[in-house]
Amino acid sequence: MHPEDGMEIEILALSLEEEIGISPALSTQSDTFFMREALYQAQAAGCLGEVPVGAVVVREGVIVGRGFNAPIGEQDPSAHAEIVALRDAARTLGNYRLPGCQLFVTLEPCAMCAGAILHARIARVVYGARDLKSGAHGSIVDLFAETRLNHHTEIVGGVLADACARLLSNFFAERRKKSTGF
Repeated sequence: MHPEDGMEIEILALSLEEEIGISPALSTQSDTFFMREALYQAQAAGCLGEVPVGAVVVREGVIVGRGFNAPIGEQDPSAHAEIVALRDAARTLGNYRLPGCQLFVTLEPCAMCAGAILHARIARVVYGARDLKSGAHGSIVDLFAETRLNHHTEIVGGVLADACARLLSNFFAERRKKSTGF
């Protein structure tokens, strides 16, 4: 993607205090631990030439699902990190519903992923960087705040936001550098 294409994902790493409706007290030490695990998944995606977004699903303090962006390699537009991690967790737990589970993802979920998260009955989502192009937790829309839906998920944003945003920014800077030769 080239910046002039208007397709570049713009990432804004906000501190927890700046997050819409998010209290820093909602983030815990275990949130940081599991976000680091999601960052490892994101790095794996980047190594494969995929946009570096990673996710893990956690139940009772144990990772039950892992995933990273793979739409290019899988030739699947739905192969976002969240979807891959949800599928892995569902296989691990033997159920398409994942009540009591938490999802940690390095980037604010998009509308597709938000829908899958809600359908899976994820109890809590923790994300790192905001996505100003397609974020579904207030950056573009807020599907998680829709009161007419039959499931509601707790959301915490901004955990390790700087590290998550830096990984994405570096990836796109390197991609631009390779495409322009500079």
